[in-house]
Amino acid sequence: MSTPAQQALPNGRIPDKIGKYVIVNEVGKGSTGTVYLSHDPYYGRDVAIKVYNIDAGGDEERARISRKMFLSEAHMVGMLQHPHILPIYDAGEENGHCYIVTEHVHGARTLAAYCKSDNLLRVDDVVEIVYKCAKALNYAHSRGVIHRDVKPSNIMLTQDSDVRIIDFGIALVADSDISRIEGIAGSPSYMSPEQVQSLELTNRSDLYSLGAVMYELLSGVRPFRAGNLAKLLHQIVYATPAPIHTLAPDVPEELETVVAMALQKNPEKRYKSGLDLAAELTRVHQKLRQRYARIDQQEQFATLRRLKFFHEFSHAEIWEVLRASNWQDYAGSEEIVKEGEMDDRFYVVVAGECVVERHGRRLGALESGDCFGETSYVQGAKRTATVKANGAVTVLKVSSTLLEQVSASCQLRFNRVFLRGMISRLQNAEQRAAAEAGPQTSRG
Repeated sequence: MSTPAQQALPNGRIPDKIGKYVIVNEVGKGSTGTVYLSHDPYYGRDVAIKVYNIDAGGDEERARISRKMFLSEAHMVGMLQHPHILPIYDAGEENGHCYIVTEHVHGARTLAAYCKSDNLLRVDDVVEIVYKCAKALNYAHSRGVIHRDVKPSNIMLTQDSDVRIIDFGIALVADSDISRIEGIAGSPSYMSPEQVQSLELTNRSDLYSLGAVMYELLSGVRPFRAGNLAKLLHQIVYATPAPIHTLAPDVPEELETVVAMALQKNPEKRYKSGLDLAAELTRVHQKLRQRYARIDQQEQFATLRRLKFFHEFSHAEIWEVLRASNWQDYAGSEEIVKEGEMDDRFYVVVAGECVVERHGRRLGALESGDCFGETSYVQGAKRTATVKANGAVTVLKVSSTLLEQVSASCQLRFNRVFLRGMISRLQNAEQRAAAEAGPQTSRG
């Protein structure tokens, strides 16, 4: 007797249930499978269920291997926890049909919508999106996971312009046309030269694909285009893409250089890691922002010199920190960091006052010259408190990625001053707690 999930795929009917999940409706369909919306009552959240097409052409052994690879990949990706990687909550198999259960991001759209010349994103938005992707890929690579199919349709943009990378290797074992069983995997237009040649893949193959995505987001065309697959693959291995400025004159030269390095034929000539690519994009992003900055860096430098945080820094070290940072203003009650979120930046209050809260309860205040963001010392750690602006506030946001690139003396100075400030804040909190507990003890 067939189950609803088994019935749904051949005749197009929406199943009533897949595994333990009651289906609400169908929300998408593609070459690799069908996506359904469901609600998980236990956790009180909407989830997306993707049922994959695994067509082994009647070969039962091949089908068995495909399903085993699929579930293995799903388990591995399910171990990844990063704000820019779509989390996998569950995976399973039902009557030969494999499925995964993921976060459902309401109103999200993929980057494929922004790859046409008449609907391109702003250049600085593209830089920020690719930066987030590079950080997410670096996280996955550090845990032994290579995506192998980075492309615009596998990168989602949420309604608040955040990023989620999807289908980490899952689609490859499910789609018979591009299965690794055939020795080649990925979407042809974004494949690296080594991927085309079925050579061993490293993290740098993903960075090439991300470079191809960036090329298309900036120019509106793919780096390589051909009338048939054989010609396309030949171009990927041997041809050089047209310079971006010939297609999009407004793209700055330094950004074109970043894309060109990501698209190097030889993996050894590309960025070594997603972290290196992210650092380069951060520098480019800062240059773009500087075109519209309200105060120039000389004024920023003069302001930082007066802050107690920077009293021990040399002029050269202040400039190093400034180049590894950006300057941001916040209005009253606006959240600067949020409890429970992951963030890899350090913060120094330049002007104004901030309020520190945990679970809605006020813990204290930060004033100009104070610092916060100590969880950045621990990779993957979540913020333990929310910091809000108490009126107009200006904050220096220091990128931990770029801080790793500054001189050793500057890093040492920054860490020493930052940790001293953190220890002082903890001691003051303990003294306040002791003072508050004192009268209660005496009454006891």
